Amino acid sequence: MLSDRVLFIDGEAIILDKPAGLPVTPPVNGGMSIENYREMLSFGFHRWPNAVHRLDRDTSGCLLLSRNPKAMKRFQRAFEERRVAKRYVAVLDGIPSGDGGTIDLPLGKVSTREEGWRMVGDPAGKAAVTHWMLLRVLDNRALVAFTPETGRTHQIRVHAAEGLGVPVVGDPVYGSGTLGKNGIMLLHSEWIRVSRDGKPPVEARAPLPATFINAGFADDDVPPP
Repeated sequence: MLSDRVLFIDGEAIILDKPAGLPVTPPVNGGMSIENYREMLSFGFHRWPNAVHRLDRDTSGCLLLSRNPKAMKRFQRAFEERRVAKRYVAVLDGIPSGDGGTIDLPLGKVSTREEGWRMVGDPAGKAAVTHWMLLRVLDNRALVAFTPETGRTHQIRVHAAEGLGVPVVGDPVYGSGTLGKNGIMLLHSEWIRVSRDGKPPVEARAPLPATFINAGFADDDVPPP
């Protein structure tokens, strides 16, 4: 149950450890999403919580929900003013060159009738900057931490595939899309912190999911933010 996956809760916010495979908003073709669980996540409040930002369907980990309209406006403003710190952890289908650095690769959206839409590196696109650090190498795969400065659609996935030349394991768009028999993408929103005026920040870390553990990586491989 999603109510068992709450990492942080107070009168303004909930941070949820979203499972991979569950979209934040209802899919076009129907199916379950976070929207279907909002009443369960109200925890006695009359208002149901709303997602402040988005995670891709196949990305697991920290998702911030607001518990009232005023908090929503403040959190949205924090995102706009870049007062939100986030860290993602991914298993890459190969080993990047170096131990870390910064990927400065603007992103643009392209679309074709055959393949649908995707994001690509585009000098004329929107600015996108991600810092990265190599955490561990195992069996020609790498566990990498990504700290984005910007929040573009598919930013981590494209920056891994194009910026580092090594896609996220299981990425169905920018990589091979397969991981053994399950094909689950190994991208995880591991940590988030949102500043609040006059109050302690909203902050939580999400433990690595079973898919990472099964791939040979562990929480001990990820240092504190």
